[in-house]
Amino acid sequence: MFAVKIIDKKALKGKEDSLENEIKVLRRFSESAKRRADPEGSENGPRLTHPNIVQLLETFEDKHKVYLVMELVTGGELFDRIVQKGSYTEKDASDLIRQVLEAVDYMHQQGVVHRDLKPENLLYYSPDEDSKIMISDFGLSKMEDSGIMATACGTPGYVAPEVLAQKPYGKAVDVWSIGVISYILLCGYPPFYDENDANLFAQILKGDFEFDSPYWDEISDSAKDFIRQLMCVDVEKRYTCRQALQHPWISGNAASNKNIHGTVSEQLKKNFAKSRWKQAYHAATVIHQMKRMALSSSTGGAAVAVAGPNSEEPRRSPPPSARSNRASKP
Repeated sequence: MFAVKIIDKKALKGKEDSLENEIKVLRRFSESAKRRADPEGSENGPRLTHPNIVQLLETFEDKHKVYLVMELVTGGELFDRIVQKGSYTEKDASDLIRQVLEAVDYMHQQGVVHRDLKPENLLYYSPDEDSKIMISDFGLSKMEDSGIMATACGTPGYVAPEVLAQKPYGKAVDVWSIGVISYILLCGYPPFYDENDANLFAQILKGDFEFDSPYWDEISDSAKDFIRQLMCVDVEKRYTCRQALQHPWISGNAASNKNIHGTVSEQLKKNFAKSRWKQAYHAATVIHQMKRMALSSSTGGAAVAVAGPNSEEPRRSPPPSARSNRASKP
C-alpha cells in the first residue's frame, strides 16, 4: 500500500519551484531512489534515510498532473491523536519531541533545513498505540549549500524571530519551531497570540511568551527550561538539535509521568479545532494579509511571514488567562 500525492499542474502555476524543491529533498531522503543510483550505497556514501521522515518512492508526470508515490502513513495528525488518547503525560510529549529532534538533526547533518515545521506536518505512521511520528511536507525545505537563506517563509506562529527580522538564517529556525510545538504539546495553546498581527510579530521578535497559570502549574521545571533553550531569540545561544537531545527532559528522567490529558486535550480542541472554512483559508490570503500588515507595522521592521503553498494558519483562540495576559502587551 502506498500514498499518491496528485498535483494539478494548473494549480501549480507560480509554485513550480516549491514542488521541484520538495521532490529534490524527498529524493535525498528516499532509500529506493538511492538504491537505483547506487545499489551498494558505497560510491556516493550511505543512503540518506531516516525512520521518521516520509519517503518518496517514485514520481510520474502526464500532461495535466504530477504524481508523487510516497510511503503510506495512516496514523493521523499529531493533535488529533493526543485528543483521542485516554492518558497523556510529559513523558509522552518528550518521546514525541525526541523523535522529531532526531529526524531534524539527521536532516541538518545532511545540510537540509525544513523551514516549515508545525503540528500539521507531524503524522503518526500507523494507528498502533506505539506508532512512531513522521515528518512530512518538504515544500519549503532548502539545502544549505544552495545559498544564503533570507526569504521570509514558514507559517505564522511557528516562524523564528530572525526570519521575521529578515536576517540571514539557517538550521536554528527549525529548532525554534520545535520549541513552539513542544510548548503547545504541554498546554494545548500557542505561546504567541494576539488579535493584531503586528502585535503577534512583535511578541515573536522579542520572544515574549509566558508559562500561564494554572495551565503550567503542574508542568516540570525541566520542561520549561527545555522550551526556553529552544525558543531563545539569540540564535547563538539557542540550542542545536544535538544539544536539545542531550537535555534531561529528553534524554533523562526529568519528564513527569503525571496525566495532563484533560487540560491539554481541552485546550487543543478549543484552539486547534478544524472546520471546513478554516481548511479552505487559502495561503494567498495569508500572504496578502501579512504583507499588508508589514507595511503598516508599528514595530518599524519590514516583517513578512509567508505560509507555504498548502499551508493554513487559522486564527487561534487561547484560553482566557492567556488572552487576558497578552491583551495588555504592546
